[in-house]
Amino acid sequence: MDDHDVGGDSARLRYLDHEGAIVKPLPGALANRDLLIRLYRAMTLTRTFDAKIIALQRTGQIGTYASTLGQEAIGVGLGSAMRREDLLLPAYRDTAAQLLRGVTLCEQLLYWGGDERGSDFAGPREDFPICVPVGSQYCHAVGVATAFQLRHQPRVAVVTGGDGSTSKGDFYEALNLAGAWRLPVVFVINNNGWAISVPLERQSGTTTLADKAKAGGFPGVRVDGNDVIAVHAVVGEALDRARAGDGPTLVEALSYRLGDHTTADDAGRYRDPDEVSRHWAEDPLVRLRNYLVTGHGWRKDDEESLLEECSATIEAAVAEYQAIPPAAPEAMFEHLYETLPLALVAQRDDLARRLRR
Repeated sequence: MDDHDVGGDSARLRYLDHEGAIVKPLPGALANRDLLIRLYRAMTLTRTFDAKIIALQRTGQIGTYASTLGQEAIGVGLGSAMRREDLLLPAYRDTAAQLLRGVTLCEQLLYWGGDERGSDFAGPREDFPICVPVGSQYCHAVGVATAFQLRHQPRVAVVTGGDGSTSKGDFYEALNLAGAWRLPVVFVINNNGWAISVPLERQSGTTTLADKAKAGGFPGVRVDGNDVIAVHAVVGEALDRARAGDGPTLVEALSYRLGDHTTADDAGRYRDPDEVSRHWAEDPLVRLRNYLVTGHGWRKDDEESLLEECSATIEAAVAEYQAIPPAAPEAMFEHLYETLPLALVAQRDDLARRLRR
């Protein structure tokens, strides 16, 4: 396979190979069967939900959606490593991390259905909403981390993005300030090899994306992003480092985007199908499931029960989502400003008049 084979030497750390065999002794806490099953359940729920939401999009019940297919271990690994008091600033491919943080399936459906009430999380109230502009979330994270530092709070800002976002100026500005001020922030880069249709080798001249941390003067580490155990361990260490006052870390998690960039994309126009087929061998769910089978007695009926549970949970969330009345048209003016500018007041009033007619 090419350099993006996440199971090869290009990965800085991994505990499980493609087949789910242990290649490095597991950290003590991550050898726990209950925790591993929790991680596997989270990845399975994410993948099942991913398939359902794409089906809803194809039938016009959801808007454009960014699939997490093949990249579930990154979100589950980082989400499970965070503490409740930490704060997540997600990009648009972080369904798994958000679900672990307490964002509900219904809130996810609302958001991707174009309803901003889906960003009003009932659980993680201070987590930021999904950031669609590429790269601006890094500057937001630096601001959050600065607040934590000034308040002497033992909290960490965790910000995520794709490999393409590391080519933006916002990213470098954020790295510079995070390093200069030794801020409690962890940058997690999902290097899935493609910035929409642009392969990594055409967007960056660095040997690794982790090397970009050198410009900020702090550590950059690489991890097999399809090994949820490795992601959890590396992000956990970075969080501990930040919480202790030792500054930021950049984590480059190598994975692969098995699906299209979004449901508005057709990756078949620019990717060789053989390349995609090769990367299915790195499937993070198969890897952990194989380990659970050989090392922890995971059985066929356990798998079937989990799939049934995930399916039922998702169908209930879909029913809840479909029963929610659409937001009023005037809602587009809410939550934009503390005081609505006069130009928007005029537009809102004009809309109200039209609706009354």
